[in-house]
Amino acid sequence: MRRPHQNVATVLVDPAVVRDLELELMALDLWVWPVATSGVCADGPRLAFQTRRRMVQARRGAWDLAAAWLPVFIAFGDTWYSGDEPLPWSAHATLWDTLARYPDHTRYRLGLGGVPTLRVQRETEV
Repeated sequence: MRRPHQNVATVLVDPAVVRDLELELMALDLWVWPVATSGVCADGPRLAFQTRRRMVQARRGAWDLAAAWLPVFIAFGDTWYSGDEPLPWSAHATLWDTLARYPDHTRYRLGLGGVPTLRVQRETEV
């Protein structure tokens, strides 16, 4: 049986636009988690280094400008899910369409990966 996981896109983001991108994605219930501080492993900074290096090297020079960019996980918020149903294609399309508006500041591979469930502390109503 597969461990509980969360679907995420792994994206390299130019630090100059990470705040703007994060705000735009938040409005769509898509959440940006810097890999280094995501809490999915014991050594986040090392995972961030390895992720960035693997993504840049895989493109054999085409993504060299992203060698110092911030690797992030982009997760889907609760509004995208319907019980145990798979993530709908509209969620994928919304994410890719939003990232496409930042062509000079993001690098990513179409497709999602899985990471251990990212813990979110929710506000409680009083």
